[in-house]
Formats: sequence, structure tokens, C-alpha cells
Amino acid sequence: MKFLFYLALVVLLVPLQTTLLPHLSVWNIKPDLGLVAAALVGLFAGELEGLLVGLAIGWILSLFSAGELWLSLLVNGGVGLLTGFLGRQVSQVTAISLGAGVLLVSLASGLLAAMTFKGFDTSQMWWMVESIVFPQACFDGVMGAAFYWILSRRFDRTRLRTE
Repeated sequence: MKFLFYLALVVLLVPLQTTLLPHLSVWNIKPDLGLVAAALVGLFAGELEGLLVGLAIGWILSLFSAGELWLSLLVNGGVGLLTGFLGRQVSQVTAISLGAGVLLVSLASGLLAAMTFKGFDTSQMWWMVESIVFPQACFDGVMGAAFYWILSRRFDRTRLRTE
């Protein structure tokens, strides 16, 4: 049952990201639902499932985007692994702590992506950071916190790990 849920999540994430999110964008900034989904799977299901689902999400989303393949794979897989590890080690994960973590990871991956663009000088790179990377990282953090708050009210984290 979990496998079918993860398969549906990975397969349906691309159409959701490309069709629904342009209508939910704020100032033309869209959240990265792949990053948020990998973090939530890692937190609720554990390190291994978070890593595998994060790698699958990163691979599928990178097939349909113009970004670097390895960056999306490493970020989404790493977030799934990291949140799974932190969810097991930290006794009380809150929506704010998850949102702050997603914000920091999104900011780091956005900065790395901005630095890998070829043909950009320093002023163009800083414009991209302040107008795209930082607002998207904030939006990702808010979405991660909101989805965690909703899911933590509905599901018990420890019960999901043992099933």
C-alpha cells in the first residue's frame, strides 16, 4: 500500500507542480512541492523511505525542468534522509522547526543553482537571489510548515513509522 502511495505521489507531483502551482504563485514565485514532499515523507516514514522517495521525486522533476540533474537528486534525496534522521532523533518536531529547516535547505540549493548558471555576472546573480531564490525559500518553508501542521493533526508520526 505504501508503495502505491509513493508511486502516485511521485507520478502526480509533476502535473501538480506544472498545472496547479502557476495559479497559486505569489509574486510569480512557486513553491517546490518536491522538496516539501520529500521532507514530509522522511519525517513521517523514516530515513530510507525519505531518501528513496526524495531521489525519485528529484529524478522525475529534473526530467521535466531545465535545472541540473544532480542538484535536484541530491537536494530532494538529502532532505528526505535528513528529516527522517531528525524525526527519529528529535523528540518534538514542530511545524516551525520543519519550516525553518525546509527554508534553509531551499535557500542553500537555490544559492547553489544560482552560482552554477553560466554567463551571469555578480549583479545578475544577486538580483536572482533577492528576487527569486530567497522568496521561494520562504514560500517553501511556509508550505512545509503548513503541510506538517495539517498532517500532524491527522496522523501520529510514531504510528506511521511502525506500520
